[in-house]
Amino acid sequence: QVQLVESAGGLVQAGDSLRLSCAASGRTFSSYAMGWFRQAPGKEREFVATISAGVYTTYYGDSVKGRFTISRDNAKNTVYLQMNSLKPEDTAVYYCVRATTVRTMLNNGADHWGKGTLVTVSS
Repeated sequence: QVQLVESAGGLVQAGDSLRLSCAASGRTFSSYAMGWFRQAPGKEREFVATISAGVYTTYYGDSVKGRFTISRDNAKNTVYLQMNSLKPEDTAVYYCVRATTVRTMLNNGADHWGKGTLVTVSS
């Protein structure tokens, strides 16, 4: 059974940076695309970023391009989300997700989700 465990989020101020991490159980981490989604209160779930297996191709949601960076360390079974220049509108629960491919991820076909971690950005 695959488990995805996000690091603690927290309360930060606008303009600050925060790095989230997600540790995955299992032996096949390197074979899967990994990513992050988020859901703000009262809003629909939103794609944030994804990184492919193999060549580490990355894709970002329009609202975070240029500010967020996704990366992975297959030796540690961990995916990261570096968030810079945070804005109050980045306030959300952030979920780590796994999918067979980036295309599957972008088509909302993730097969495993973490429980989520709350990031609150104050103005």
